[in-house]
Amino acid sequence: MSGIVVVSGNPRAGSRTSTLAAAVGSALGGASTVIEVGALGTGLLTPDDPATAAAVTAVREADVLVVATPTYKGSYTGVLKVLLDQLPANALAGKRAVPVVTAGVAPQAAAAAALLAQLLGELGADVAPALPVVEADLPESAAIAEKYAAAHGG
Repeated sequence: MSGIVVVSGNPRAGSRTSTLAAAVGSALGGASTVIEVGALGTGLLTPDDPATAAAVTAVREADVLVVATPTYKGSYTGVLKVLLDQLPANALAGKRAVPVVTAGVAPQAAAAAALLAQLLGELGADVAPALPVVEADLPESAAIAEKYAAAHGG
């Protein structure tokens, strides 16, 4: 097992969603690995792509996953789904997964967070309470992450 792994499902690496996810990982005890799914590019669709295989291995070996996505069309991003589709059934059994979702408005963030939590649960994860965050609050990512960890960490 490799501790906390952060998965940012934003198609653009280095996004505000990624910054929030890394802050949550840090607040929960320090992320050892950050996977920028958007940086995997076409490798997500290429059989035996080394970077994608390494990302899947990191996810499978994690103790805790922080899985973050902006809201796209009312749900999580397609690139995140493509990565998670490469996991076999129950691949996340015994792992804690924290869904983190950003959106323009709170109801949209909460709805997408519920869908991401459902997906992570389908893969067997012990899903922690979701962290839906509106875009206007993203400048406070560190404080939001610390508050979440204080309430739901451990």
